[in-house]
Amino acid sequence: MNKTITLFLSGLLFLLSTYLYSQNLTSTVLDSATLQPIPYATVILNNKGVITNEEGKFSFLMEENIDATDSLFISCIGYESIGRPLKEFTGNTIVLSPKAIELREVIVSNKNYTPEEILELVEENIGKNYKNGYTKKRLFLRESYRNYIEKSHYQIKESTIPALNKQFLDSVLQSIPSNDTYYTEVLGDLYGTEDEDEQKLNLIKASELYNKSSRLDLENLEERFNEIIKKNVKSDSYFKVKSGLFGTKMDAEELFEQEVDSNEVESLNKELEETTERKKFFSNYKRRTLANLYTNLPIFKDSDYNVLWKSGRYELSLEEFTYIGDKPLYVIDFKPKRSEEFQGKLYIDANDFALVKMDFENVEPLRKFNLLGISFNEYLAKGSILFGKDTDGTYSLRYYEITKGNRVGFKRPVKIIEKNKHVKGRRKQNELHLKIDAVFNGRNKYEVVVFETEAITESAFNSFTENNDVLPQYMPNYDPNFWKGYTIMEPNMAIKEFTSEVGND
Repeated sequence: MNKTITLFLSGLLFLLSTYLYSQNLTSTVLDSATLQPIPYATVILNNKGVITNEEGKFSFLMEENIDATDSLFISCIGYESIGRPLKEFTGNTIVLSPKAIELREVIVSNKNYTPEEILELVEENIGKNYKNGYTKKRLFLRESYRNYIEKSHYQIKESTIPALNKQFLDSVLQSIPSNDTYYTEVLGDLYGTEDEDEQKLNLIKASELYNKSSRLDLENLEERFNEIIKKNVKSDSYFKVKSGLFGTKMDAEELFEQEVDSNEVESLNKELEETTERKKFFSNYKRRTLANLYTNLPIFKDSDYNVLWKSGRYELSLEEFTYIGDKPLYVIDFKPKRSEEFQGKLYIDANDFALVKMDFENVEPLRKFNLLGISFNEYLAKGSILFGKDTDGTYSLRYYEITKGNRVGFKRPVKIIEKNKHVKGRRKQNELHLKIDAVFNGRNKYEVVVFETEAITESAFNSFTENNDVLPQYMPNYDPNFWKGYTIMEPNMAIKEFTSEVGND
């Protein structure tokens, strides 16, 4: 009887284990001392890795070939690494213990290098420490866009169309959201080298999350504007738009194009799926975004973060030592001496002199101009880059995060003039003359997680054909089931709690 019960329980546990490991392993990594989340920790299972998000959360797809006895490894700079069989991770949290710094271990095993000498060794060893040539990278890209209107003042100087009055223009401003958020996520394979022009992208799946109600308001506003134009403007007229710097001509017929009704999520997705040109544009845009990020890594000579290659332009100081697991790391602080744009910290393996992590932030605007009332200021570029060691002993990109900020201002008079060459006498028919003072601020965040990297041949790269058939699935609210069956970077609470008015109708 006892033997029968034992066999039954063993079978039940086996079935539960099989079910568990065919699903997702989701957990939060915490600091054992403070119980605070640990962001950007590396989680490895069967040579495939994910990164915890800014809230310390991760989710790992349990594939069929994974066994309960397979080990999960978690590491983060400044903490003791852990590696245990999956069956031992039973709770919703995993704790890492801070690693005490023992300088003697580092000093005994290494020469007392200066920061300049350490960076020279990093540069000398880049060829053997990192994968060179063509690679295939399975990755996940999340982009977050937040736009704000800081100022939106205007003054009507003249309007010969009564309907284009202050009341109408006020409704225009009210229809434009003062702040807007947009998320897009893609999973795919990026093929290429460090050359930005040598990149190909195979898209697997994509999503976009935004509030479509603001777009519907703008569509309704466009219908009202078209009605005003149709009633007050001749169909063979054309418009000159002037701001004192340029003039743009637009035919009246261009204002009367009919828009496809997109009040329903289903009809919007159907419209998008049938748009071949948008598919190509989406794929090309994502490829350019990923290529720009990847080819700008600090291990490449043409990188904007050129501290490894032009270290003489920076003030370097050896700040401290730390660890990633049992491996000691040098921590070097860098600041520009003169005109370089970035400052930050470098984390360098004291054994093989590989750059493991880089934190960076711009010290001055990257681009800035103010000419005749038009201004642009790219005031922020801040982020982190993390490399991990693969089973072949070389390093590859694990995580890349950067937040960019820019501010655009427009303080100029604007004239919209209707002209018609078929009317006898004066060609000028109507005019709207405004004085505008507006400022727009945008924050864009890019996060790339690379799950696995493999070297490929040039012929394999050349023979690969890009997939341009994927469009993002529109979601009015966050859907946790959309990425079911895929390993991605866990979304933060802002994404999970995102709601759209249209989605609640």
